[in-house]
Amino acid sequence: MKTIKEITEALKASTQIEPWMDQIAQDERAGVMKVWTQFQKRLEKVEVLQKAHDEKLQFDAGYLPYEDAYIAGTDEAGRGPLAGPVVTAAVILPNYCQELLGVNDSKLLSKEKRKEYAERIKKHALYYAVHFQSVEEIDRLNIYEATRQSMLKSIEALEATPHFILADAMTLSVTIPQASIIKGDARSLAIAAASILAKTARDEYMENLDLQHPQYGFAQHAGYGTKQHLEALQQHGPTAHHRKTFEPIKSMLQRRE
Repeated sequence: MKTIKEITEALKASTQIEPWMDQIAQDERAGVMKVWTQFQKRLEKVEVLQKAHDEKLQFDAGYLPYEDAYIAGTDEAGRGPLAGPVVTAAVILPNYCQELLGVNDSKLLSKEKRKEYAERIKKHALYYAVHFQSVEEIDRLNIYEATRQSMLKSIEALEATPHFILADAMTLSVTIPQASIIKGDARSLAIAAASILAKTARDEYMENLDLQHPQYGFAQHAGYGTKQHLEALQQHGPTAHHRKTFEPIKSMLQRRE
């Protein structure tokens, strides 16, 4: 009879139910019952992830103009903050990419998971590009148009021209066939991958900005209008990295005139 430790190690190394596990399922030792239950729960989680992944793959495949066509997903991070750039990314993945199991809307993932998946996306993507749209352009154009143009620039920066574009809730000025997908980062693997690259790139940017302006707490709130950020603005005023057309910064600047 195998020891509990041996059974635990064997189950940790397994990814599916196998015939030899019949004996484990009948083992009444408390330690074995515990690790067997944990193993079953792990498989259930993987099954849920796989189902969600397959749905994303099928969604993207539904837009393939032909089997080996390139589909680019594009998404943004940072439309709402009071400071910092809006960042967009474009990603072309291999069709039916199994290696990115678990990739999802970046907002639903922890910071650690986003970083882990970002590295995996960069490793397995056929092509990817990230674009930073400056605060100056946001103020000049408005946030919607600045984001739209940034998405287009990230697509143009890809080393291969896609045959179809899936954009998260945005219509782009481009001759390439496209679809604007509402909540695309939850439905499309390509868009979800782009959302992760955009979010991790912007977070890194804001963390570096925090080193230059530690009094604002950019590393904690990434430029969003949190209580901490608003209090810092009242005390120190806006920086060159704040969006002058966003409230309450717009009113602050008007009062200074």
